[in-house]
Amino acid sequence: MESSKIRKPSVCGQFYSASSASLTKQIQGLLGQGFSLKEEIGGYDCLACMLPHAGYMYSGSVAAKTVSQIKIKDKIILLGPNHTGFGARFSIVKEGAWQTPLGEVPIESELAEELLRECKYLEEDNLAHAYEHSLEVELPLLQYFNKKIAIVPIAFFPAEAQILGEIGRDIAKVIKRRNLQSSTLLVASSDMTHYEPQAQAEKKDSQAIQAILDLDEKRLLEKVRELEISMCGYAPVAVMLVAAKELGAKKARLVKYQTSGDVTQDKASVVGYAGIIIY
Repeated sequence: MESSKIRKPSVCGQFYSASSASLTKQIQGLLGQGFSLKEEIGGYDCLACMLPHAGYMYSGSVAAKTVSQIKIKDKIILLGPNHTGFGARFSIVKEGAWQTPLGEVPIESELAEELLRECKYLEEDNLAHAYEHSLEVELPLLQYFNKKIAIVPIAFFPAEAQILGEIGRDIAKVIKRRNLQSSTLLVASSDMTHYEPQAQAEKKDSQAIQAILDLDEKRLLEKVRELEISMCGYAPVAVMLVAAKELGAKKARLVKYQTSGDVTQDKASVVGYAGIIIY
């Protein structure tokens, strides 16, 4: 593949290990002793999930244990927040590949093209993704469980409920039209409360998490606004919930919640992380 179409990693060696061997070992460490890929791969045949996206030392345990309980499908629509401020408001990548230490992950171009045609809000844009970490950090974990994945990355700026709902319904419409329900997984990337005392973060996050578990994107948006929850990926999570419900989602389960304070033991200013599966 032409090098110009290959997205190089932006936070490799910072958020996660830089070599294939060390990264594989890091992921195995996050999964914990006694985990056997051969014995335990498979898990829930779910429609969607929410994963955190901080450095692996902080949120990797939550993300890895969530991913380990999911059947990782061959096609993955990655929905994440735009932290950098670069690029279009709702930015989709439709060609090329993303590189990680575990290999190149191709863009699912046909699916991306159809989503671009179906949804009036999406714009083809690579700039939004060039330095954005929220989707990149999920890739090695997904690759670890399925080396054949192809992705459609979409980055979001904050937006109102009506727009997010429309995008979610358009995504579901394309998946249903192409009969891809059994081969496509929606992955929303988000951390929870940022830089507040542990007790306060846990209290706020519990309300946002409950809204997600109830598959209620409107209540999630209300709680984020009402409680001033600094959840960076509320927009992609709302889109994921709308799309998943359109595809038949009935239940959700919290796999794990923790904060950076649980790792560093500094409880004065923490970031919250939650792993949730939707099925």
